[in-house]
Amino acid sequence: MKTLKVEHAVAEKIQTGKITTTLRLYDDKNLSVDDVVALVDKCDSSQPARWKMVGTIRIESVIQTKLRDLVESDYLAAGLQGSSQEALATLHEYYGAQVSFDTPVKVIRFNFNNDDDVHMNTTNTQDDRLRDVDLYADGGSRGNPGPSAAGYVIQDRDGNIVVKNSTYLGITTNNQAEYLALKLGLEEAVKMQVLELNVYMDSMLVINQTKGIFKVRNRDLWPIHAAVMAMLPRFKRITFTQIPRELNRLADKAVNEALDEAEARRRESI
Repeated sequence: MKTLKVEHAVAEKIQTGKITTTLRLYDDKNLSVDDVVALVDKCDSSQPARWKMVGTIRIESVIQTKLRDLVESDYLAAGLQGSSQEALATLHEYYGAQVSFDTPVKVIRFNFNNDDDVHMNTTNTQDDRLRDVDLYADGGSRGNPGPSAAGYVIQDRDGNIVVKNSTYLGITTNNQAEYLALKLGLEEAVKMQVLELNVYMDSMLVINQTKGIFKVRNRDLWPIHAAVMAMLPRFKRITFTQIPRELNRLADKAVNEALDEAEARRRESI
């Protein structure tokens, strides 16, 4: 599902019906009439782990025009107060000084569906046990850097294993393998349409960087970390907990199985 991420104050106005339009400049989402889009409240812009999906919007109309052709009611519906010049100044804050009245803009009008309706509809089509699941993820490297693998296990709230996967990654570092395990596990949870996810890993680095406690200083981790953070708003609730290695044995076992299989294949090819 496509997402529309907005600041907290804007999300509140959308939910109360005060904002029914969004103005999209330099838009790459390719939104169309009747698209259903997840509305994500950026509760704290600096903490993506706290962002949450609060409902959906259904696109009613998409009009391509220029800013100079908008009227006051268009700006008001998008939550921009004052004259057209004042609205332009606000858009400068978001998009930069290059914005002018000749800039193309998409005027997208929508209807909001609240969070309760969204999750009620999801419940009708989804096993209720899979609305709240646990993800155990682990990655390992024999050599650091060296042959590496990622593994994850998804359990329902009764403790039953729903998915268990492992992937040989080739030559990476231990931290890259840990991050890729989390990324792969989150991608699976998104496919399963999980609403509430509890993530458990024994990597202090990955857990604390994902929670925003540690900065990501290693450039090799930047793209994987960004991919992880981009998926967090897809969940109604997500938590991250560091656990001892012995409590992460299922994911750890999956990692070692993938590494052992890769090593066996290498020996056979010699």
